[in-house]
Amino acid sequence: LRVNLDMGKAVYGWMMMKDENIPGTVVRTSTIPEELGRLVYLLTDKTGTLTQNEMVFKRLHLGTVSYGADTMDEIQSHVRDSYSQMHSQADGNNAGSTPPRKVQSSAPRVRKSVSSRIHEAVKAIVLCHNVTPVYESRAGVSGETEFAEADQDFSDENRTYQASSPDEVALVQWTESVGLTLVSRDLTSMQLKTPGGQVLSFCILQLFPFTSESKRMGIIVRDESTAEITFYMKGADVAMSTIVQYNDWLEEECGNMAREGLRTLVVAKKSLTEEQYQDFENRYTQAKLSMHDRTLKVAAVVESLEREMELLCLTGVEDQLQADVRPTLEMLRNAGIKVWMLTGDKLETATCVAQSSRLVPRTQDTHIFRRVTSRGEAHLELNAFRRKHDCALVISGDSLEVCLKYYEHEFMELACQCPAVVCCRCSPTQKACIVTLLQQHTGRRTCAVGDGGNDVSMIQAADCGIGIEGKEGRQASLAADFSITQFRHVGRLLMVHGRNSYKRSAALGQFVMHRGLIISTMQAVFSSVFYFASVPLYQGFLMVGYATIYTMFPVFSLVLDQDVKPEMAMLYPELYKDLTKGRCLSFKTFLIWVLISIYQGAILMYGALVLFESEFVHVVAISFTALVLTELLMVALTIRTWHWLMVVAEFLSLGCYVSSLAFLNEYFGIGRVSFGAFLDFTFITTVTFLWKVSAVTVVSCLPLYVLKYLRRKLSPPSYCKLTS
Repeated sequence: LRVNLDMGKAVYGWMMMKDENIPGTVVRTSTIPEELGRLVYLLTDKTGTLTQNEMVFKRLHLGTVSYGADTMDEIQSHVRDSYSQMHSQADGNNAGSTPPRKVQSSAPRVRKSVSSRIHEAVKAIVLCHNVTPVYESRAGVSGETEFAEADQDFSDENRTYQASSPDEVALVQWTESVGLTLVSRDLTSMQLKTPGGQVLSFCILQLFPFTSESKRMGIIVRDESTAEITFYMKGADVAMSTIVQYNDWLEEECGNMAREGLRTLVVAKKSLTEEQYQDFENRYTQAKLSMHDRTLKVAAVVESLEREMELLCLTGVEDQLQADVRPTLEMLRNAGIKVWMLTGDKLETATCVAQSSRLVPRTQDTHIFRRVTSRGEAHLELNAFRRKHDCALVISGDSLEVCLKYYEHEFMELACQCPAVVCCRCSPTQKACIVTLLQQHTGRRTCAVGDGGNDVSMIQAADCGIGIEGKEGRQASLAADFSITQFRHVGRLLMVHGRNSYKRSAALGQFVMHRGLIISTMQAVFSSVFYFASVPLYQGFLMVGYATIYTMFPVFSLVLDQDVKPEMAMLYPELYKDLTKGRCLSFKTFLIWVLISIYQGAILMYGALVLFESEFVHVVAISFTALVLTELLMVALTIRTWHWLMVVAEFLSLGCYVSSLAFLNEYFGIGRVSFGAFLDFTFITTVTFLWKVSAVTVVSCLPLYVLKYLRRKLSPPSYCKLTS
């Protein structure tokens, strides 16, 4: 049994790696392929697993007008016109002439207003960030990579952006695409290049980095050409709504973008005079030098500046989902698999991606678990969550830790009832802990999918780990049981290969047990007839050959069997749900195979003794022939989809048995002629021998064929309804 199953698992792994529909799949362990066929919980990372880990700028909203991906050329035109006009005015002033104010007099006043607002918005986006441009030159003579300064002549192809967040990079890359490029940055200055090639220099006076508490960042810069001081700020809408001047569109448009699955940022500015900035700098310096409550005092000084800011624009950035993530998640949901998303991102981002990926359907209610810090708060929030029905759960790592500390059983019981769960701000340790708790509280099979080093602990804790080769390295791929290149491959890996592996292993394992039980039953009947004498019915090569060359090939060919085509398994993922009920391999199916073995063994042995009572010397040949034929017919009865190798295995085994009669004459009681040169095949070639062996075989197999036919007609399994 162990040898057959191990060989079968090796074949399953080979099939997975050779599947052209999931290229790049690597099976790193051949011991658990059937685990893919009975999963109930799938826990996945977000960034790099569901998404491409690539941020793309999608929308710019100015309040009265919105620009999408198909209208970015208008923004580029406005930016180019603004800086060309500024450049011409500067040239006119340098030449001592009056500025050409009448050039744009024919343009509508509204157009000038929109153009000015676009220019201010793009300028704010390209200045308010923590991005640093890096220039990489070609390898020199020594083969080492050299980094160049921004003022040297390097093409745009050699420029890359480095930042703590891909959102920042996406915004700066977008400003470059519309004509305003960040070409240099250090601790105290920034340089921008206009569409006309002019370089603008800005001095960085103060920088207020982003924090999870403030949900915003700010920067104060001085334009070296005009000496203007401007305070730029961007952040989440919940943080910026109280900072910017009153408006009637911000909240509505943020909601519209969120429903599109975009990550929103609000951008604002405030012009400062030299006196205002000096006053702020003095108070800010004193606050930073304070010995007591320094953090609070610094925050208070900064907040004094964050008042009545001018709202410039609202940006929408999309962390693009991988191809076919939505249909894959829908397929998993229809297959009865509950998907949990465990991510280190903030709550708003996780919720947005869960909705855009359809992890949480649009019609599904979502319960955002309020942040709790104590046992009492956790108790109240759990009671509130208990009153919700059929809703997805969104919870942060801090709240999750408190709930698991005080109400582990209650929380897991409620969470397991949810159709989907999103855990944000999760550490790698928390991810592994959630997997372990699911296994302990439900006893169901779990699968973890990830792409980075922070997912390794989760992958190793799950019953089955799937790693995705992504931009964060190959740590997850190397630590996982299965490695794939895209998340959409999970669908075929589970619905086709996992399902087939489980059903084939179940059939193969039970058939091997049947093969051993039937010959044991025949030996028991034979011994009972002769007063339990310790005389073996079959011995020597017959026993070895029965489990190898006579029956191994047909039985092992069950690893090629499939109840439905792969396309049907992908089209009807509900078929996967049947496997979680354990109907393919259970005590019931084991008992059925035991009864079949006892029935067939008794019929074969008693039939051989009754029909050939006057020729007892040939009982071994008679019963063994009927036994081999019965096994071959039982394999044919079990097979649902024939493969040409199965037919070859059937006839090969039958041919091996017939050929062995010439070499194993002493086992079958076949006599020799006086000179021993030829065998006397008169007995086994008689019509009487052939029809009586056939009769015994038919009696042992025909009832099972009838029962199988009646079952398919009266109570067909789900796959029969699709193949009929």
